[in-house]
Amino acid sequence: MHGLTLVDLAPIPPQPWRNRAGIAREMLAWPSSSDWQVRISVADIGADGPFSSLPGIDRWFAVVEGDGVVLRWENARRVLGIDTGPCHFDGGAPPACSLQGGATRDLNLMARRDTGRATMRRVEEGAEWISSAPLRALFTTEALTLQIDDADAVRMPPWHLAYSTHASRQRWRVVSGNGTCRAWWMDYLQNP
Repeated sequence: MHGLTLVDLAPIPPQPWRNRAGIAREMLAWPSSSDWQVRISVADIGADGPFSSLPGIDRWFAVVEGDGVVLRWENARRVLGIDTGPCHFDGGAPPACSLQGGATRDLNLMARRDTGRATMRRVEEGAEWISSAPLRALFTTEALTLQIDDADAVRMPPWHLAYSTHASRQRWRVVSGNGTCRAWWMDYLQNP
């Protein structure tokens, strides 16, 4: 229904980061893992250190579990926790990362700037999300229901990603039943 694909984080094997300072689990690489334009992954950060430099890549980053992090650039600083919105930055100017306690788990959205534009934002339960982008995704750390165009599209277990490559202008909405949502919307629109 609605052309959705559901991806479970648990069985995905971890891959070391380019700089070997952490691990990530790739949930989506579109159109392919070897030649992606957009990539969604969940990373585990266990120690302080720099992010990898990824020139030409726009990055979105959100803390989804743990005590949070401080990201530092030469002239900027962002404190991120599970209750803050995602951070957008240029992958070619990677920040240094400091843990604010124990390890964290983070949601990452990356897009090649020369191919298109991606966005990430925190879900507000019950609020409709409409986007012109055909590739749209929802990641959640808790059980919820994704409704599309007034119909229950899928019941999502925790730590799952739902995505569609044919979702342009659909009305997406989340119902979790507890009034708060630990979930994030993501989309990707190719350049004309």
